[in-house]
Order: sequence, then structure tokens, then C-alpha cells
Amino acid sequence: MSGTRPRVVLVGLPGAGKTTVGRLLAGALDVDFVDTDLEVERAAGTSVPEYFRTHGEASFRELEHDVVVRMLAQHDGVLALGGGAVLHPGTQEALRGHTVVLLDVAAERALARVSLSGERPLLAGDPAGRFETLRRDRLPVYERVSTLTVSTSDRRPQDVAAEVLRAVWGAAASLPADVLARLDAAASGPALAATPTRIPVTGTAGYDVVVGRGLDDEVVRLVGEASRALLLHARATAPLARRHAAALEAAGVTAVLHTLPDAEDAKTLEVVARCWDLLGDERFGREDVVVAVGGGATTDVAGFVAASWLRGVRLVNVPTTLLGMVDAAVGGKTGINTAHGKNLVGAFHPPAGVVCDLDALTTLPVADLRAGLAEVVKAGFIADERILSLVEADGGLAAQDPGSDVLRELVERAVAVKARVVGEDLREAGLREILNYGHTFGHAVERTEGYRWRHGDAVAVGMVFAAELARAAGILAADVADRHRSVLGLLELPTTYRGGRWADLHDAMAHDKKVRGNVLRFVVLEDVARPTVLRGPAPEHLEAAYAAVTGARRSGPGPSAQGAEPQEHEQPLR
Repeated sequence: MSGTRPRVVLVGLPGAGKTTVGRLLAGALDVDFVDTDLEVERAAGTSVPEYFRTHGEASFRELEHDVVVRMLAQHDGVLALGGGAVLHPGTQEALRGHTVVLLDVAAERALARVSLSGERPLLAGDPAGRFETLRRDRLPVYERVSTLTVSTSDRRPQDVAAEVLRAVWGAAASLPADVLARLDAAASGPALAATPTRIPVTGTAGYDVVVGRGLDDEVVRLVGEASRALLLHARATAPLARRHAAALEAAGVTAVLHTLPDAEDAKTLEVVARCWDLLGDERFGREDVVVAVGGGATTDVAGFVAASWLRGVRLVNVPTTLLGMVDAAVGGKTGINTAHGKNLVGAFHPPAGVVCDLDALTTLPVADLRAGLAEVVKAGFIADERILSLVEADGGLAAQDPGSDVLRELVERAVAVKARVVGEDLREAGLREILNYGHTFGHAVERTEGYRWRHGDAVAVGMVFAAELARAAGILAADVADRHRSVLGLLELPTTYRGGRWADLHDAMAHDKKVRGNVLRFVVLEDVARPTVLRGPAPEHLEAAYAAVTGARRSGPGPSAQGAEPQEHEQPLR
């Protein structure tokens, strides 16, 4: 097929890799790539999940069919169809005569991918069961319309793309040198890196968390039609804030820059009042936007400023630390400190969007990166064992490399865990409590140390305490409790604490915001991804956990021990 530009149409189930492989094919063939899901969203003026909810599947399929037929007629490149597009008889007919490639994928791999890539209406409720139903119903149709089937399970996207290219070219083994060169360039460059992952946070004020690299355009997109944007930033992130401001100015938005004090010094009423004055001086209205560029303290303050100005204006979070990306910037919590404690004044104010540009992590100090990984590990223990396996696979090395694909997947998975939880429980009425795993003892450590400890370091020790408490109470098996030390140790996070007196730590926990009716409450595990709440743990179990954390002695062997009496605890929070 030398001298021509063959069109390739990709079909397959959700999670098969159509977008990633499609971009690589387009790069190798030097043609454009079109994803019909994005074209449908442009035509509908809303997201696919939202269109499903408001108009139903039948209406969506008609709109999708119209878009596919138009793209087949107009597009001279690589085209990826939505998973259900081929169900329309008219679409099946329109595909005749085209090179149609079925990307096949094992169920477990597809489910792992779609859990990160966004809301899937047809998989809601029972993803595994519904996926098998989709596979059973759609596979015969895929096979009928396709001219080639290629498996993507446990294969690199570039290897899949190479197999497709060989089939398209009619070559048994080799491809033209220029095609191979472009494929290699695409695999190591923007074709993959520029494909961001969009993780939806559902609920009354839904938004996306975008994870990827080189995401400056996402900030401009989220600010949208606003006339003005106030960019609040720390000193260290001033160059990045100026870059975003320049991009906004080029898009016709008046950008106002304001530097906040460093870290917790920014979280005061005086700082917020200065921001209010600035908003008033610049005549910010309800349609304007506050943009936070920095770590958790910056997003906390900016969020409260946005929540309080004119009773709420839009907020865009651009976290620049790992802790900010996987925790502070997602979920809608905002707050400032008072003389009586941290984050005592604030509001729930979900952002319009969150942009997690992993390029920002390349300049993050190693200690701060590791501290952020504590929150990632927390997400693994409470909801996603794959996170723990990724850390364990190479001794934690790739997890600590800001440029690695492993760290990107860890961020995506941790964000997906938090997105699911806060989407169901914005105001911490139930499920959201699981995000406090490791935080009760961790907050006590922070308070005892005068907040000189990094939050992630304190949470790491707090998770060990919670695991040892669950072991002592007969809830958690010994191997899972020990796994906490193992995984955290691979990331060089602290697993012991000897800096405070038990009486002081206990008093700090007694004043924790999660205490109800003067009864201590701890999020603990029954197993990995099986969190529950332990109420009023026995004093001897608390002391055993403390002894284990100080290294003085270890708790009992777990629930299999002779004579272990399970502690009373609530139903699992899942």
C-alpha cells in the first residue's frame, strides 16, 4: 500500500486500548486520529455519560451513528469507534469496504483500564458482570464487521500498532523504514504522553481530574469564557503560574497573579482577607475564576477564597505536589487554620476541574514525593490492591521516578479511588470516612510534633498504628498488618514513631474531628480493600498498637490466634 494513506477503523470493547493504539497508528502513518466518542461529545454539547443519563441509550446510538457515518466519509486517517457504535445496523453497513481492526482484550485487563478512564454508564453497578454481558453480546458483531483481530492483553501499545501496520501494509514481517521511525517516535513521544486520563468525580457538581503531561491547554479550557482569573500560587510555583497566566492572556482572559505565603502560613484569615480585597479591586464577578497553582496549602486557601467570594465562584485546581494531586486538590474540601487547630474554618466547594500535570513533579524534592506516596499507598490498602503490587514489583523504584509510567498509573489509581468515594459522599456522611485511614494517629503525631512532620510521613506511621490496632483487636491477619511495614519501607517512609508520650498522643486523638460522643473511632482494615470503622477500641489494644509502632513490642499474631476476641466494629465501608 506504498504511496497511499490507508484508513484504519478500530473497534472493540471499552478498555481495549483503541485511543492509545489509534494515536500510535496515526503517528506512524503521518495522518490524523479521530475518536468518535469525542466527536459525539462535541455534537451533543455534553459528555457521553451525561447524554446517556438525560436522553437514554437509543438516542445516543442515533447521534453516534450520524457522527460515525460523517467521519467515515470525511476522515482520511485513523478512526476509533465507541465500544457500542457497531450495534447500529446502519453503522455495520457503512463499515463495509473499510479496513476494520478488532482490538480484543481480556476482561480483567479491560476492567483495570476503564476503572481509570472515566465513568461508563453501561458498566455501572456490577462492572465485571456487565462487562461479560457486553462481551458476549458484542463480540459476534465485532467479528462480523472486522477484517483483522489483534489482542492487546499484556502487550505494549506500540507492539499492537506494529502488528496492525504489518497487516494493513500486507507485509509478512517488515515495514517501511520511515513508518517504523515514526512509530518509534510516537511511542516515545507525544502520541502516548499527550493522551491524558480523565477521571470523573460524579455527584451534584461533577468534574474531571485530568492526569497526564504537558497539560497547559487544559487550564485554559477549564477557565473557559471567564473574563478574569485570579491565580493564587506559592513562591516556588511562581514560574508555572506566570506561564499559565500568559496562556490565559493569549486566550483573552485577564490574569491576575498573587503570591501566597509558604505552606501553612498561607492558611490564615488575614491572607484570605487580602485575597478578597484583591478580588474586589479587580472587580471579579460570578463568572470569573480562581486558579490554584501549588500544593495542598495553596488549594486549601484558594478553594476557601473561591467558596466565599460572592457566595461561590468557579475554582480550578492545578496541584504541583504529589500529595496535592492525589489528596488535597480532589474532593472539594477547603479550609484555613485558627488558633484552635488546622482546617477548622472552611467549606465544601468542589472545583470546576483538577489538572494534574506530572511534569510538575520533576522538580519536587524527593522527601516530598515520598510523603505524597503515603496517600497513594493508603488508597491501595483501602480500595485498590493493584497499587500495592505496583510498588512491590520493583522494590518501589519506579514509584519514586517522576517520569515513570508506573508513577502515572499510581497517581491515576489513587485519584480514581478518591473520586469514587467523594462522588458518593461529598460531605463525609459515611463512605468518605475511609479516606481517613491512618489519619487519626497521624494527626496526633503532627500535633505532638508541632506540625514539623510532613503530612504523608505522619499518615504512614498512622497506617501502621491502624494495622497494629486491627491486629490486636482480632480483625486483621498478621500478614496484611506486616505488609504495611513492607510496602511503606520500600518507599523509605517511616513506620515507627518514638517522639511523643502515649498520654499526649491519646489526648490528641481524643480531640480528633472524627470522635463522636467522646468515643474514639478508627478506620481499620478487615483485609486489603475491606475498610471498616472500629469504635471505642479497648485500651489494651490501643496500647499494644502504640507499643508496636514504637518498636517496644509487637501486637498479637492476628485473628487466627488462640483466644482472640474480635473487637466490635461497624459494617465494612465499601
